[in-house]
Amino acid sequence: MIKSVKPKALITGITGQDGYYLTDFLINKGYEVHGTIRRSSSINTSRIDGLISKYKQNGQLNLHYSDLIDSSSLSSLVAKIRPAEIYNLGAQSHVAVSFENPMLSTQVGNIGTLSLLESIKSIDSGIKFYQASSSEMYGGGAKEMLDESSQFDPKSPYAASKVFSHNITKVYRDSYNLFASNGILFNHESPHRGETFVTRKITRAATRIYLGLQGKLTLGNLDASRDWGFAGDYVEAMWLMLQHDTPADWVVATGKTYTVKEFLDKVFTKLDLNFEKYVVSSERYYRPNEVDYLLGDASKAKSDLNWKPKHDIDDLINLMVESDLNLAKQEEVLLKENLIHPTWEYPTSK
Repeated sequence: MIKSVKPKALITGITGQDGYYLTDFLINKGYEVHGTIRRSSSINTSRIDGLISKYKQNGQLNLHYSDLIDSSSLSSLVAKIRPAEIYNLGAQSHVAVSFENPMLSTQVGNIGTLSLLESIKSIDSGIKFYQASSSEMYGGGAKEMLDESSQFDPKSPYAASKVFSHNITKVYRDSYNLFASNGILFNHESPHRGETFVTRKITRAATRIYLGLQGKLTLGNLDASRDWGFAGDYVEAMWLMLQHDTPADWVVATGKTYTVKEFLDKVFTKLDLNFEKYVVSSERYYRPNEVDYLLGDASKAKSDLNWKPKHDIDDLINLMVESDLNLAKQEEVLLKENLIHPTWEYPTSK
């Protein structure tokens, strides 16, 4: 009997939120997953430690030291692994940080994408490539539904970097006949979202306030409107793009938008709290160039890929609040045992 060979996938940014969900999704699809992690003085795999203990021993999950600004390490990795698919999720993904450190944000976003595309062109042009594009590329200047033909108007170094990576992916697809697709993902959240992002900052703070561990939360623009979905749904769309007959670009979104204030109200109401008693807005935490309104039209993904979100915003909030309430209860126990010191206000949001 001939033993079947598992398809291999390489994921940059595997330690992030999307990396977590995509890794679990692909392994359950029968893939052997390889991921890149940066060599640093501290271990940065906490988000995927559960996956490592579950899958690494039998070779389903393999981690490699590499860096998106080190093109030679990426090329060597592609040559060594020979993956069937590459998912480029790695980036400095926090918009506010990209204003504070635009050089690093741009280098990580642009050099990594270009290095991977060059590696595919040189090593194996049959490798399928997924580029993580972002709704931030649109700029959010008008209250309209955005699709694959809508104009880009980036308003941050992060967004500008994403536009370059999006366009260079199209250049390599058209110039060298590579199977390279862009997924223009609108905001997608989960219990694994980083705590510096506004949705997770809200659910983390609300659950701490509910237990009396925190007094208030200071945020930036409460009127900013976003199309929020569940990250677990969105990674399926990534995979479907690379299973499609031809490469292309697709918007992934829910088609519904809510303001930060509306998100706050839903979260605090779930905990029988009035957010107005605890949340303040400060212009200090506004972006230098605000993105006011984002709403995606995923009609093409629905027709081409047969994809649509399985969770709405209320499902998402239920998942996040339940997870963060458990974390807050663990913190409460540690406080009672004097193992940690109390904090009155959770770190604020930009």
